[in-house]
Order: sequence, then C-alpha cells, then structure tokens
Amino acid sequence: MDTLMLFLQLAVVLAMIFFGARKGGLGMGIYGTVGVAILVFCFGCQPGDTPIDVMMIILAVITASSCLQAAGGLDFMVDVAARFLRKHPSQITYYGPLTTWLLCILAGTAHTCYALLPIISEIATRAKIRPERPLSVATIAASLGITGSPVSAATVAVLSDGLLGGHGIGMKDILLVTIPASIISILVAAFVQNHVGKPLEEDPEYQRRLKEGLIEPDTMPAGETVEEKKASPYAKRAVAVFLCGVVVVALLGSFPSWRPLNSAGSPMSMNPIIEMVMMVIAALILIVGKADVKAAVKGNIFSAGMTAMISIFGIAWMGSTFFNHNQEAITGAVQGMFTQYPILFAVALFIFSILLFSQAVTVKTLYPVGISLGIPPMLLLAMFPAVNGYFFLPTYPTEVAAIGFDRTGTTKIGKFVINHSFQLSGFITTIVSIVVGLLLISIM
Repeated sequence: MDTLMLFLQLAVVLAMIFFGARKGGLGMGIYGTVGVAILVFCFGCQPGDTPIDVMMIILAVITASSCLQAAGGLDFMVDVAARFLRKHPSQITYYGPLTTWLLCILAGTAHTCYALLPIISEIATRAKIRPERPLSVATIAASLGITGSPVSAATVAVLSDGLLGGHGIGMKDILLVTIPASIISILVAAFVQNHVGKPLEEDPEYQRRLKEGLIEPDTMPAGETVEEKKASPYAKRAVAVFLCGVVVVALLGSFPSWRPLNSAGSPMSMNPIIEMVMMVIAALILIVGKADVKAAVKGNIFSAGMTAMISIFGIAWMGSTFFNHNQEAITGAVQGMFTQYPILFAVALFIFSILLFSQAVTVKTLYPVGISLGIPPMLLLAMFPAVNGYFFLPTYPTEVAAIGFDRTGTTKIGKFVINHSFQLSGFITTIVSIVVGLLLISIM
C-alpha cells in the first residue's frame, strides 16, 4: 500500500511538472504549488521547506541586473562583445560561443544572449560560414555560463548552506571547477560543430531561399562593421559598478574569513551577503548610472527573473514536500545504486532539468536528495553542468530565438523534433564539462 501511495504521489508531481511546462512562464510555479496542495490535502503530506533563501537572492541579483539594463549598461556590454566578434569573422564558431558564455557569466542570466545571437548569425553568413555552427554552440554556451556565474540563481542555490555550501564548498571551489570545464567543453563542441553540415553555399535550404528571393545574398564584407551607437558615460559607470559587485560576491564567497561574523563567531552565510551586496550595487547603479526605476521594472531581465523566482517557489516546494514525506522509501530504493555508481546521479539531474526547465529549480529539487544519499559534495559539484539538460527539447526561448535569427535556415528543428541543431553541442558540452570537472576535483 505504501508503494502504491508513493507512485500515486509521484504521478501527481510529474503531472504538475508536465502541465506547468506546457503553460511555461509562471505556469511552472503555479502548478507546482497546486501539486503541494494535492500532496497535503489528499495524501496527508506535511508541506516541505520553501526555498526562501534562493528566492531572495534571485530577487536581489535580478534587481541589480534590471537597474543595469535600465541604465543602458547591458546594451553597452553587448556592443563591446559585438565589436570584438566583427573583428574576427573567420573564428565566429569559437569566439561567438565564448562571448555569449562570458556575457552570461557576468550578468548571471542566459537571457543576455538574445542580443548577440542575430549578430553571430549575420557575421557567419557574411563569412560564408554555416550559421548553425556558431549559433548551436553559442546558445548552449549561454546556458553553460549559468553554472559558472557567481551571481546566477543556480550557483547561489548550490552554494546555499542547506546544499554544498554547508559541506565546506565555497565560491572559489565552484569557479575553479566550472570555469575551466566550461571553456574546454565549449572549445571541443565548437571544433566538432565546425565539421558538421554542408558548407553554407552548398546547403539546399539556403539555396532554396536564395532562389525564391526569401533572402538576399550579403555584399558587405564579413569584417565590416555597421554604425555603432555611442554609449553614454552613465552606462559605462553602471557596468563598472555591477562588475565590482560580481567581483565582491566572488571574493567573499571564496574567502570566508573576509565576511562578518555571525552570533556563533563563525563567518556569516553567503545568503545574506549576496542579498546585501547586490542591493547595494542596485542603489549605486541608480545613482551613478542615472537608471530609471520604472524602466528597470519594465525590462525583460526583471520579468524573466520574477518568473524564475515563482517557478522555483512552486516546483522546489512541491519536490521538497514529496521527498520529505517519502525520504526513507526513496533513499532505500536507490541508495545502493548511487552508492555503487554515484556518477549515475548526473543522469537524474539531466533528466529532471529537461522536465523542470530550470537549472536552479533542478538544483534545489535534486541536490538535497544527492546529499541525503551520501554522494560526496565534490562529486556533486563536478556533476553541476548536468542541470543544463533542458536543451534536449527545442522549446527553450534561447533555442527558439536562435532558429528565428538564422535567416539561412541552417539552424532548425528536425522531422522528429529531438533531432535539432542544438542536440550535438548540448551533449558534448555536458559530457566534456563533467569529465573535466571530475579530473579537476581529483586534483583539488
């Protein structure tokens, strides 16, 4: 009977994830909370812990990022990246993904890549390089930047006291593993992708569009720049302030002795530290960057951040409620397998990230399970990139945007949906980054 009840509850959890994913946006959080209500009122579960700490950190980081966007700082960062890319058109398959990755590391969100994707596509087209090659890797690299950013929701979730942060792993450890692993995996994926597909001028879809007049052949040289907007001094100051905030968070996370002491005389948790630092940064951006608060609230960064926060609230709360109620049965059933083959937990992270559609939600939902199963914290750190599995289905906004920006038609969704342009790059970066991470933790 207990087993039947467990599977019924699991069916409720999966059903709410399915319905929430279909609705998208706020749907994940709303249906997740509905799942909590069903588990509590119909199955007698006690409500699990709400991820308040992660939500508050996301709120603080998104506030600072939104103020940066309102001050024009985000546009300035994109413009600097675009100028660099236009100077190196022949290497766009390598430099394009590395640029989107770096931008997402600094900003803490993959949504910053939207402005670079059309630039990457145009540079590749003018250089007669199949746009699918740089676009597929660049889109995946943007998500990979989330697992290496000091201010991303996923990294903050991993660093929280209830997860790896409570087991002696600090920001320095995360960055020492994820940054090199990300760079190597992106370069490997770019090298492989550079040999995938026909050259642009031999691609049948591109030729069809040319013949039908759907697109015009480019006459502008690949390295020629378009007219660039001159950034205001306020935007530059806003960027400087924001980057200082990122550096401060990284340093305080890496060196606990630099933090204030709590009532017990030990270094304060990073949760309130990040919240305070990023709110101070937001205030400074308002002052030196002359940012408009109303514009900050209306920007897409603020909207995406609030959506992510509500999604984490509902889905992570439902996952915590289900797991806490069935912890003994779940750990008893899978403990032997994960104890003998702990690396298989990466497969669970990958699959759940496809369902949950968020790295931070996946971390908050599954990492407590991994810790309770006795998987070494450093091994969980090496498996961190596995939470980027949502590329498997071509429904994430960055993938949809990349397909739309490629006017040559080389970046596409295949006949069977899952055979799309991002699949190869996604698996290469995930597998290579985990392997490199395992090598790095063995050294550390």
